[in-house]
Amino acid sequence: MKVAVVGATGLVGSEILTVLAERNFPVTALIPVASERSKGKEIEFKGNKYKVVTPAEAIALHPDVALFSAGGETSTEYAPQFAEAGITVVDNSSAWRMDPTKKLVVPEVNGEVLSAADKIIANPNCSTIQMVVVLQPLHAKYKIKRVVVSTYQSVTGTGVKAVNQLMDERAGKDGEKAYPYQIDLNVIPHIDVFQDNGYTKEEMKMIKETNKIMGDDSIRVTATTVRIPVMGGHSEAVNIEFENDFDLAEVRQLLGEQEGVIVIDDPANLQYPMPKDAHGKDEVLVGRIRRDESQDKTLNLWVVADNLRKGAATNAVQIAELLLKKGLI
Repeated sequence: MKVAVVGATGLVGSEILTVLAERNFPVTALIPVASERSKGKEIEFKGNKYKVVTPAEAIALHPDVALFSAGGETSTEYAPQFAEAGITVVDNSSAWRMDPTKKLVVPEVNGEVLSAADKIIANPNCSTIQMVVVLQPLHAKYKIKRVVVSTYQSVTGTGVKAVNQLMDERAGKDGEKAYPYQIDLNVIPHIDVFQDNGYTKEEMKMIKETNKIMGDDSIRVTATTVRIPVMGGHSEAVNIEFENDFDLAEVRQLLGEQEGVIVIDDPANLQYPMPKDAHGKDEVLVGRIRRDESQDKTLNLWVVADNLRKGAATNAVQIAELLLKKGLI
């Protein structure tokens, strides 16, 4: 497979290269792509060096698949050009997620929706991906009525500038700021821009994307997204109200059998998922599984995943793997 990675010099782009190598995706030719200012830089992949090219140059090389992680503006401009050239695009930005003509895919949840006609496929928001992987088997069994989620999101979700801000603040140094406030020793209840309804764009992404991926607009979702001074992964406190009652042992069994999920739930021995446990892993970790004693048929979960892996790079590569398996690329 000829594979282009658009945004290859960024945090997620670098992670895509790592995941492609680790999962032994059959890359016969790698085309690292970035902006004009990065043209000619060298990227290493599986011991070989490749020169970064521009999007126009990449299209001329006609890769089989292009994994985009270069921001919404780049995706809006170039993804259609790649698609028109017959190249299948898996896009990690928010540009196409809510476009009714584009599929929004988490392979373990709705991979069956992919078809040969899909030339631009959207990779969901990181915090949505890890949540729906856990929701899917529970919805199939008990039917979800409502989800209340609060997130605790890593600075890596913002990018290199945010990581640098955190480390500068820890070291007592001045530097470029990604956030309007200090992030070290602080919590910022604000991710992305505020909307007219008082929610942030990140919160609205979680709400709308969950319905689209799960193919069920009857699931009511409300979210509060928060940035915290950690690296390694995003954490979520998820409260789920079902139409039908559940058995906790069965819930643990269903989650344990779900592809891409690892249950870590042993409070007696202080075993529960944390961002440091998720770092570098492709799986979604779930624990603190318990009934909500304030309301019938309602469950509490704690869900953790590496936002650069399953929340971005791994999910994109898994989509490409599924396309290949189905003979769509």
